[in-house]
Amino acid sequence: MISGSIVALVTPMHNSGSIDFEALDQLVEWHISSGTNAIVAVGTTGESATLRVDEHCEVIKKIVDTAAGRIPIIAGTGANSTTEAIELTEAAHVSGADACLSVTPYYNKPSQHGLYLHHKKIAEAVDIPNILYNVPGRTAVDMLPETTAQLADVPNIVGIKDATGDLERGAELLATCGGKIAIYSGDDAAAVELMLMGAAGNISVTANVAPAQMSQLCRASIAASAGNEEMKNAARELNLPLALLHNDLFVEANPIPVKWALYKMGRMSSEIRLPLTVLVQQYHTQVLNAMAAAGIEIESLELS
Repeated sequence: MISGSIVALVTPMHNSGSIDFEALDQLVEWHISSGTNAIVAVGTTGESATLRVDEHCEVIKKIVDTAAGRIPIIAGTGANSTTEAIELTEAAHVSGADACLSVTPYYNKPSQHGLYLHHKKIAEAVDIPNILYNVPGRTAVDMLPETTAQLADVPNIVGIKDATGDLERGAELLATCGGKIAIYSGDDAAAVELMLMGAAGNISVTANVAPAQMSQLCRASIAASAGNEEMKNAARELNLPLALLHNDLFVEANPIPVKWALYKMGRMSSEIRLPLTVLVQQYHTQVLNAMAAAGIEIESLELS
């Protein structure tokens, strides 16, 4: 089972808008050396919504090849078309991804039965572990726990990323599905408490800029989940310097702030694809203060 700190990796781009594969390689190496346990390639944070299909598949393959089996790679392959989701999942499987992350279909607002059939069909069509992804704040559809419980009985479905930020929802998923599939937090602010309750890890935006800290935090939280209150309090203490980042990396739509933060760290350009735009000036100080609180060094290099 994939567990621990799982970074929802950004997709770096040149100022021309093309993908910066050199910076992507360097990010993957940085995460591996920093203790990141797994990488999600081309999820929400990786701008899956604006990458062409050929780019989407190329980025996944590049990350798989660079990681070279050192850590698991989870490919973002969700779509609001079941057929397209199957095609992306098959391409990820062929590229050597270890698992796929399949977001609930967005915009068309399927019923709970439609969600069940959609994810079941993907899992049956491609022989790769499927992690469900529920993020109703972005998709306008909420996959309810009872639907997740049904899907937990489908072979190849091995986990769910719950990005509701609702700990009561997380507790319900752990109670109803935790013995069958892994439950992952998809909300950095709620991640520690969900891991202390038994979640397998955190699929994280914060880990993009603080990989070592998030790796330590997740390791401690998972260890403390079966421990005493003293261990749990120690895990919560590790979270305190990161608390501002968990919130302030969302002052504008993800991944706008995190890409700008990585630019300030000298790791890539701040380029992002329309309709998203570079972080506006009014939030610069807020994000910089959150980075400083987490002990992140800022270089502010001009990159092409």
